[in-house]
Amino acid sequence: MDNQNTFYATGKRKSAIAKTWLTPGNGQITVNKKPLDEYFRVETAKMLLAQPFAITNTSGEYDVKVKVLGGGVTGQANAIRHGITKALILVNPDYRGPLKKAGFVKRDPRVKERKKYGQKGARARFQFSKR
Repeated sequence: MDNQNTFYATGKRKSAIAKTWLTPGNGQITVNKKPLDEYFRVETAKMLLAQPFAITNTSGEYDVKVKVLGGGVTGQANAIRHGITKALILVNPDYRGPLKKAGFVKRDPRVKERKKYGQKGARARFQFSKR
C-alpha cells in the first residue's frame, strides 16, 4: 500500500473495534479479507457502511479495507462506519461538518451495564417477599 494515499482510522462501538484503511479506488469494501456481501448478510449493516460516503458524495471513490474484532453484527457495522467517518475526515477536513451533523463523528458511548451483586441483573432485583 502507498502510504501517501492511504488513510487509517480506528472506529469503536460497544465491544467492537474496527481498524479502517481508506485508499482511492472504485468503492470496493473488504472486511476481514472477505467482500462486504460475504461478511455482512444483513442489508441494514451494508447500508450503515454506505452512509458516510453518501453524505460526503464520495460513493465509489475510495476502497475500504477493514479488520474488525469483537461485538456482534450491528456493533461491528457501527464500528466500521465510525472508522470510515474518521478516515474521511483525514482525507478532507471539510467533511467534518456534514458528518458531525449526521451524528457519525462522535463515538456512541452506550455499552452494556454490568450486573450488580445482590441483584438479578444490572437493574432487575430479586423478587421481594414481605412474608
